[in-house]
Amino acid sequence: MDFAINVVVPAAQAFIMFSLGLGLEVDDFKRVFTRRTAFAIGAFSQIVILPLVAFCVVMVLDMPPVMGAGLMLLSFCPGGVSSNVITKLSRGDLALSVSMTAVTSVIAFITVPPLATWSILYLMGEQAPDFSFFDIAIFTFLVTTLPVLTGVFVRAVLNKLARRLEKPLQNVAVVFWALLVAALFVANRDVLIEYMPTLGYATMLLPFALVLVGLAISRIFGLNKTEGKTVSIETSVQNSPLGITLAIVITGTSTNFAEVPLALPSALYSVTMYLVVLPVMFFFRWTSRNDDAVGAAKTTG
Repeated sequence: MDFAINVVVPAAQAFIMFSLGLGLEVDDFKRVFTRRTAFAIGAFSQIVILPLVAFCVVMVLDMPPVMGAGLMLLSFCPGGVSSNVITKLSRGDLALSVSMTAVTSVIAFITVPPLATWSILYLMGEQAPDFSFFDIAIFTFLVTTLPVLTGVFVRAVLNKLARRLEKPLQNVAVVFWALLVAALFVANRDVLIEYMPTLGYATMLLPFALVLVGLAISRIFGLNKTEGKTVSIETSVQNSPLGITLAIVITGTSTNFAEVPLALPSALYSVTMYLVVLPVMFFFRWTSRNDDAVGAAKTTG
């Protein structure tokens, strides 16, 4: 079990982030400066608004302290590869999505540790596990920031090789993590079923609220429809594998969710998130087709 905690789970997360970095180019970071308004609104929504909405969900549903802390921990994790895929399928702004994912992943070691430390201590109080702020920062850097930057470096130095390896490695990373999460679910199915009534509402309400809030903020600040869809998706699709990994590392006890309830919100969110976001994705695709049809009709008319 110690091997799973210390090696397998962190390695899986690092591999996923490396595969993400391999698909990034320097231009994806430069886009932050050429599209300042859209990026700033998207980043603000993900780094500030998302945790605020999560905190409101915790308070409104009066969640148990450890579950509330786990949901907050999830809210601090940046989006992963899946947000880029869903944005593309939604006919959103893929370039903006990639830039948001790239930057928030790289700065995760700065944003995650203080927010995670505050939320766990505030919500759990004396029940909080014994952990180190600096350990969280170092771990987040090693499994998130460093793998992404390494992937970007490999892409810049060995561009042709990186392009050939990009999709196969991302597919392997997704399968690798899916198998690991499936194994964790099977091993912990009883405790997941036990806590479903407590967490089910929260992990369904949070992505639904985030989709609406993302769209509302985009409209308020004058982003176009394509950018608005992207901000909405990036705000609601979280890196639940990182949430699970951080919860396991912070408690440092086991991969048994009965002993690590802090990981339960992230584990359930990895399922409920898609139950909410996938219908939204199809709705976005449908509205895009209608807009295209209307535009074509005006042109021919």
